[in-house]
Amino acid sequence: MLSWYTFLGRRRGFRRESDRDKGGYTDRYSLRLFFFFIAILCLNIIDVFLTNTIVHQKGWKLNPMIRSVMEISGERFWIWKFAIISVALIFLCLHINFKPVKTIIVVLSSIYFLIILYQIILLVFL
Repeated sequence: MLSWYTFLGRRRGFRRESDRDKGGYTDRYSLRLFFFFIAILCLNIIDVFLTNTIVHQKGWKLNPMIRSVMEISGERFWIWKFAIISVALIFLCLHINFKPVKTIIVVLSSIYFLIILYQIILLVFL
C-alpha cells in the first residue's frame, strides 16, 4: 500500500541502543553521506579524465583489471568504471548503519583523493 512514507521514508535512525549497536536499514540518509558519495563520484570522473590524459601521453594504467577493460572497450571504459563505482556506492549506502561501512567510505574517499593527487603529479612531471 502506498503512503506518504513510501517516497519520503520515515526511519532515519534507531530508537533503541541495542538496535544501533547491531546495525540495520533505514529509510532516510544524512546529508554528510550524500556529500561523500557525490565526492567519490566526482573523483571517479576526474580519475577517468586524468587516466585518459596519462594514457594518451604514453603512460599506462597500473591496475591490471582496469587496463584490460581499457584495452577491450577503448575510450568507453569510463562507462564500466562509473557503473562499478555506482553499484558499490549503492551497496554501501544501503548498509550505512553497520559499523565498518562509515569507516570504509571515509577510507575510500581518502584513497581516491590520493590517487587523483598522484595522477596530477604524474601529469606535471611527465
